Amino acid sequence: MRSLKPARLSRPAAVLTAALALAVTASPLTGTAQAHEAVIGSLVFAGDPGEYVSGGRSYALSPESTDMFDVTGPSDESAAGATVVTPDGERWFLSMSAPYGRKLQPGVTYTGARSWPEARAEDPKLQFSGNRYCESGTGSFTVSHVAYGPYGYIREIDASFERTCAGSTLPIRGELHARMPEPPPVLTVDVGLNPTGTVDHRTGEITVGGTVTCNKTAYVTLNVSANQTQRKTTATGSHENLTVPCTPGAPVPWTTSFPSNIDPTATFQPGPAVLNSFSTTDDRDYPATLTHHDTTPLTLTRT
Repeated sequence: MRSLKPARLSRPAAVLTAALALAVTASPLTGTAQAHEAVIGSLVFAGDPGEYVSGGRSYALSPESTDMFDVTGPSDESAAGATVVTPDGERWFLSMSAPYGRKLQPGVTYTGARSWPEARAEDPKLQFSGNRYCESGTGSFTVSHVAYGPYGYIREIDASFERTCAGSTLPIRGELHARMPEPPPVLTVDVGLNPTGTVDHRTGEITVGGTVTCNKTAYVTLNVSANQTQRKTTATGSHENLTVPCTPGAPVPWTTSFPSNIDPTATFQPGPAVLNSFSTTDDRDYPATLTHHDTTPLTLTRT
């Protein structure tokens, strides 16, 4: 993992977590697949003599004997599969999906499984291929056991399958067994807003700041805005897409400066205002994005 450069720091200040904070939400990217390397497991399969994909051979592959043994699954728990690459460059791909809109049900044998693109929404889907493959085919599969972690992370899986290429009567049969590492923690992010800021009396530019705190390394993208109601007008300005590298262990300070750029006819003045932020942060380990809304009263002092 590459190292992160620290954000430009301002002088330490007492930071007030947003006075009016809306809930932090984690939005999973529904259906997005994630892949993780198995710790132990096996992909064994064999085809009858003359079967096209296997060449009539039998295989027994494991994480110890391959260069890649990734188990994949989407966040909605509708499918599972594996991608295995051998030292000599052979790539084997297995995918098993429930009918559209449904989760995989352990112990259920899905019959009449079709391949893409012939599969309809109501069909279970099954694909198995290597260096040789057939796009069309039918088969069945059973996920006898599956255990999930956060966002559809597959912790354990045991499954069997059988598939026949279209135009052939020779099936290929196989089994997938895998145990995964302990799932990484789910990302948590907290955004704090400093209740004091400064305003440059010559330019009307304000400087505001706060902190971000996280439980694991992440990049927090902030959209920061401020508004100040004055006697005859309202000064409003913003800075969008401010990126703060966050590392766990301590709050990471951030600062930004901007004028009243939304209404350039108004200028920020010393006195009370309101500071707002909207942040987004991608969880590097899961297909999820956290969003965080914050607002706090702001006091601007003249510089």
